Amino acid sequence: MNDISSLAASTLQDRTVVIFGGTSGIGLASAIQAKAAGAKVIVVGFNPEGAERVATENGFNGWRAADVTKPETIAQALADIPHVDHLVLLAGTFVAGKVLDAEVEYLKRAFDERIWAAVHTLRTLGERLASDGSVTFISGALADRPSAQGTAVLAAASAAMEAFARGLALELAPIRVNTLSPGTTDTPLLSRTLGTHRDAYVAALTEKLPQRRLGTAEEAGAAVVFLMSNGFMNGETLHIDGGARLV
Repeated sequence: MNDISSLAASTLQDRTVVIFGGTSGIGLASAIQAKAAGAKVIVVGFNPEGAERVATENGFNGWRAADVTKPETIAQALADIPHVDHLVLLAGTFVAGKVLDAEVEYLKRAFDERIWAAVHTLRTLGERLASDGSVTFISGALADRPSAQGTAVLAAASAAMEAFARGLALELAPIRVNTLSPGTTDTPLLSRTLGTHRDAYVAALTEKLPQRRLGTAEEAGAAVVFLMSNGFMNGETLHIDGGARLV
């Protein structure tokens, strides 16, 4: 067992981990690895049937369903969970639309799914979130390198998560708060977002990347487990992008 997995096993054993967005992609990879480290994992997904299926297939300790843009569903999902050691908030869709063209209510979803979902989740949990635990947010490469393809609002929401985490690391202390910032990662969300254009996009992108490939959900999931298990990581943004910010 290497040092990282040993640390995770020693710090996550029997701890309750709740992962919003834990039914696919990076969230599911995080859940699987946290369970392997001995954590009691509860995944929260948008679709009840899908969340139940994923939890059953992977032997998680439970599942819940919630629409993170609706505070009442967050409250319902967390109502019967008495204690949470590590909270991971990875839910969020790819909100793309140019500021001068897209519907404003649609663009607001980028912040509703991230900043306000986090606010409502933290307020709902209150003192049920362990004082020696952690909160992990997700931002993304757009926070550093927005594109001209209608991602200005999403880039702003992603960057806001990083600033929010730094502020909360002080406001919620001694609870640790960090942010994962992945580059383009090979997940179902990427395929849903790009559709038939996925292969062409990936081929063009990988030519530019230092690693000549996309990241995997498992690699990003390992970074989430690291942020949960390393007790001295606090107020930080962990970039896992294969050096994409350098090119």
